[in-house]
Amino acid sequence: MRILVYSRTTGFRHDSIPAGVAALTALGRDHRFEVVATEDPAVLTPGELAGFAAVTFLSTSGTISADPSARDALERYVRDGGGFAGIHAASTTEYDWPFFGELVGARFDRHPDVQPARLLVEDSAHPATAHLPAVWSRTDEWYDFRTNPRDRVRVLLRVDETSYTGGAMGADHPLAWCHDSLGGRSFYTALGHTAESYAEPAVLGHLLGGIRYATGG
Repeated sequence: MRILVYSRTTGFRHDSIPAGVAALTALGRDHRFEVVATEDPAVLTPGELAGFAAVTFLSTSGTISADPSARDALERYVRDGGGFAGIHAASTTEYDWPFFGELVGARFDRHPDVQPARLLVEDSAHPATAHLPAVWSRTDEWYDFRTNPRDRVRVLLRVDETSYTGGAMGADHPLAWCHDSLGGRSFYTALGHTAESYAEPAVLGHLLGGIRYATGG
């Protein structure tokens, strides 16, 4: 099984991308799938994408390619059943492309400073959260989104805004979710701003579970 990890940025670039690529590559090695990591938009063609069980956007930003046909290729891939996983800044990508907004589930709006917070598991049956405690405390950058995706997705994890300062979504603040409304399975998590995130076993299990969901198991 092959997974594409795509990390092209034309907006803000996260320093944690190399750590994320290394962690996902190690997960593939340990769990018997091949990770192909690239920032080359030439991979976004029907022929290339057909060789992957899922496409992972790792803290991408801005546009996925200067070639508009790349959008068509990704949309066709997903609508034909291909899996998608978005990590952290994937929600800052392609703001003017409605399909991608539906695919990722919600658009990034703002965030306060990196700080500790409590995460609350909503769905312990999902492979991305089954290994987590009901209340999970860790440090990261906590995204607010332009809209709450709850009515369009299956929420897996939310953040308790009373446990940190600067949150603006209120009591219902999803951070990770999934859906299959566009053909293939889609998973998104807002976790993963810091390089240290990719050394946390619980985060790695979360990402592995999300990829497993996106590939259909």
